Amino acid sequence: MGRYLLRRILQMIPVVLGTTLLIYALVFLMPGDPVAAMFGAKPVQPAVAAQIRAEYNLDKPFIIQYLLFLKNALTFNFGKTFSGQQVLAVIGRAFPVTVKLAIMAFVFEAVFGVVFGIISGLKKGKWYDTVILVISLLLISVPTFVTGFVMQYFLGVQWHLLPITAGPNPGFLDLLMPAMVLGSVSMASIIRLTRSEITANIAEDYVRTARAKGMSNKMVVLRHVLRNSLIPVVTYLGADLGALMGGAMISERIFNIQGIGNTLYQAINRGEGTLVVSIVTLMVLIFVVCNLIVDMLYAVLDPRIRYQ
Repeated sequence: MGRYLLRRILQMIPVVLGTTLLIYALVFLMPGDPVAAMFGAKPVQPAVAAQIRAEYNLDKPFIIQYLLFLKNALTFNFGKTFSGQQVLAVIGRAFPVTVKLAIMAFVFEAVFGVVFGIISGLKKGKWYDTVILVISLLLISVPTFVTGFVMQYFLGVQWHLLPITAGPNPGFLDLLMPAMVLGSVSMASIIRLTRSEITANIAEDYVRTARAKGMSNKMVVLRHVLRNSLIPVVTYLGADLGALMGGAMISERIFNIQGIGNTLYQAINRGEGTLVVSIVTLMVLIFVVCNLIVDMLYAVLDPRIRYQ
């Protein structure tokens, strides 16, 4: 187990380096001049523009800029934004909001996705199985921004059940609708994944053997069917937790949430490479750590799995 964990941690290094290099290259190749964008329609003096480029290393070649970023990142010095704020301070304000939103969306999709998937799998062919499958298919097919606008109209405007927008300091109720929108597609996927796994496992020989030995149907489902069926679901949830952090951009834009996704969107528009790469690096780290935790959970769900 220890060697496996060390090997996986070492594998994270090229993943993080490769991702940051790719994102930095994409930001560097973006059209437009970030210095000119800082001043908008106002003219900028060449001397002032040159000073700003020198301050933010924009006058250096791409590879030098990237190596300087890595050097500073090792000491947790990610530099300043074009507005003069520390990058870590900007991330520190936005990150907790996105964490709350992602956790709420994760709980929503995990609980309702697994529960409805179990019901659909155990009652295959019943009318509520059909209803669950139709609803899940609609959630997967409809774009997230459409789901968000529909929920805003009905839950917010028509029925006045939840706030339409979240604002700068959102609470639980402010983030409830965005979390439902953010987790809706993943919930639908989990429903279908759980249903298919339960349907497949319930027909396996070991289930018939357990029943033949006199084990009750409830115990067969809990101890055998569910335990084996949840392994791919846990894999999906672990990967999705990291994806929720980065995929919150659309939900944050729709509901005016000042989170990390909204901050990333604004940084891309301004061409702030350092801020963009810093946020993406954080997202990548979260993603790979979540995948590592999921791998460790395999042995808990299935004792046959051992790591060398």
